Amino acid sequence: MISDRRLKDSNREQRIFAFRSLVALFFVAVMSIALVVRLYDLQLVNADHFRTLSDKNRMQLQSIPPTRGLIFDRNGVLLADNRPVFSVSLITERVEDKDLTIKRLGQVIDITPEQVERFHKRLKRARRPYQPVVLKSKLTEEEIARIEVRKHDFDGVEVHAELARYYPLGDATAHSLGYVGRINEKDLEKVDQKNYSATNYIGKLGVERFYESELHGTVGLQTVETNAGNRVMRVLDRVDPEPGKDLILHMDSRLQLSAVELLGDRRGAVVAIEPATGGILALVSTPSFDPNKFVTGIDYKSYAQLRDSLDLPLFNRALKGQYPPGSTIKPMIALGGLDVKATTRNYWIQDEGWYQLKNDERIYRDWKRRGHGKVDLHEAIVQSCDTYYYDLAFKMGVDEMSRYLGYFGFGKNYALDISEARSGILPSRDWKRGFKGRSWYPGDSLNMGIGQGYMLATPLQLATATAVMAKSGDWKRPAMLKETGDGSIVLSQRSMETPTFSITNQDDWVYVQEAMEGVMHGRHGTARASGKNAEYRMAGKTGTAQVVSIPQGEEYDAEALAERHRDHALFVGYAPTKDPQIVVAVIVENGGGGSTSAAPIARAMFDRWLALQSADDASEPLNEQ
Repeated sequence: MISDRRLKDSNREQRIFAFRSLVALFFVAVMSIALVVRLYDLQLVNADHFRTLSDKNRMQLQSIPPTRGLIFDRNGVLLADNRPVFSVSLITERVEDKDLTIKRLGQVIDITPEQVERFHKRLKRARRPYQPVVLKSKLTEEEIARIEVRKHDFDGVEVHAELARYYPLGDATAHSLGYVGRINEKDLEKVDQKNYSATNYIGKLGVERFYESELHGTVGLQTVETNAGNRVMRVLDRVDPEPGKDLILHMDSRLQLSAVELLGDRRGAVVAIEPATGGILALVSTPSFDPNKFVTGIDYKSYAQLRDSLDLPLFNRALKGQYPPGSTIKPMIALGGLDVKATTRNYWIQDEGWYQLKNDERIYRDWKRRGHGKVDLHEAIVQSCDTYYYDLAFKMGVDEMSRYLGYFGFGKNYALDISEARSGILPSRDWKRGFKGRSWYPGDSLNMGIGQGYMLATPLQLATATAVMAKSGDWKRPAMLKETGDGSIVLSQRSMETPTFSITNQDDWVYVQEAMEGVMHGRHGTARASGKNAEYRMAGKTGTAQVVSIPQGEEYDAEALAERHRDHALFVGYAPTKDPQIVVAVIVENGGGGSTSAAPIARAMFDRWLALQSADDASEPLNEQ
């Protein structure tokens, strides 16, 4: 047996130990050097960088939403306010499982699938870290209490108050002011995302949309210090937001409410304009809707009821309703006919109740079946004689009629600050060839001469044209805004292009205006019932817009037609005649004759406005001498 001493090699073991010690020493040295280099990099080379990262964990930059500007009527009545609403939101960076948290929260308060869907849409929007995302708005006191009691169970869930739009007059101003709604991705594409980083609402329609940049204001910023639980400990720096501008409209809320009351439950529209300024005193479309439901998000059932209603409450008839203007354009046609010598003040016809073109079998009937007898241009306006206008339209032709009607604003949207208003249709030879692919016929001119056929106009256009007539061609483009709260005028009439009249004989204005006065006060005036017993003189023109065609040889019988197939009733007018203070255009859908349905509304509007003016003048204190 070999001894253990011969098997043991002490020198070899010492060499192995020494080698391993050197390797370990080398490894420790390398690691020590790396540690020193890293410490040098952290403490000296990149100290500023890592100090910034540390500060970011400690400090947050938060956006502060600006307060939206208020909207007032001309007398200082608040039309659009900001009121606090309570919402429950999630700070997703502090929530481990969003879906589970929402599910558990749904056991505490009612949360609909629609609200969850809208939450996820908001979540996809570009936003700052730790910015709350609204799950449900308009919390009740009971819901707030339920959440607060179990707040310890919901990390990252917060109840907070925010200012939301509120419209005190509700549906009375929905179609004039428009409304704001929750901002979405499409809205963000059109605005400065930095300035809207803390904004939840944006103008969707009307004044709210057109003046969004003025109403919104400028976002503020603050730097806050937070603890490990993301609780704000203190504010380190703050730049206050700049609130939006307040707007003062031409609208008079008293007249607006009167128009709503006068239309009642009928489908229709009323537009009232101050002819001296072009300011819109009232703009009403009925039926309407409550804009407050749209601010924080309307539920699907309520929206479906509005959307599917046959009465179209969401449709703005005053701005988007395009109707045949009927006889309301006869004063404008008369002025053009006199100017181009297609007729004269002395020219008259014998109206037997019909008109016929040479070599044409069609009979163009007057609204009065037996005719008006001997009629000149004055009486043609007063009695609204269709036969006279058939003859005048044939002599003028479409080119001249289209030119003069264009002077009065038909065929375009001339409103200064109403972008969604439609342009209507002002027919011409080129228009028919382009849109219908057919030539213009003399019969088309006859229909156009009484405001039928292809021509369409909005109530706003009818009011604008009547204001131009009342002021003898002095154009003022219609506008909602009077001024901003700081006294600056946002839009200027002088900077806007308007049609220019060139009438040879200025007395023609007076002649047509006197005929319109005869409509209200003449023995045969079509609206004499509405002008009766007035303490002032007014001028106007009735109109009837045909909804369905009546076959040749048959009479119009309203009782035989379904209510929605009956004629629309129209009226345009102004008062008083010597110094016009107000112009009104009225349409009552399927209301029948303009003299019976629309004219009484306009007369009541005249009475109301002139009475308000007298009362306001009487209440003004006398200037001290």
